[in-house]
Amino acid sequence: MNADLRGVLDGAPIAHLATLLPDGAPHSVPLWIGTHGDHIAILTGPGSQKARNLRRDPRVAISLTPPDNPFHPITLRGQVVEWITGDAAWEIVDAIAQKYIGAPYGRDEERVVALIQPSNAMSNRP
Repeated sequence: MNADLRGVLDGAPIAHLATLLPDGAPHSVPLWIGTHGDHIAILTGPGSQKARNLRRDPRVAISLTPPDNPFHPITLRGQVVEWITGDAAWEIVDAIAQKYIGAPYGRDEERVVALIQPSNAMSNRP
């Protein structure tokens, strides 16, 4: 992951994650995103549609734009290489939430973290 991409991911872009439903149809959702080591980190509920999709088929496509430059879209592809649960997941979830809302994430629902190994990234500057 290059420094420019890490800088965008460590900011607060709204990303869109595309996964595959059981019938092969696309499923896309907006989400918060961050980094953990050399991986892209996303949070989700353990029983959410995206978690079920990713456990069955770990391939993803992600699109996002930096909040300060909406004319600089970035697209990524990769796959989930690890799931983190428990206290370790909450540390990552809280770090991501801090970027977006300036506070830890609420504890009213269980959350897990999927770590994604990017296989390619494209920046489409106008």
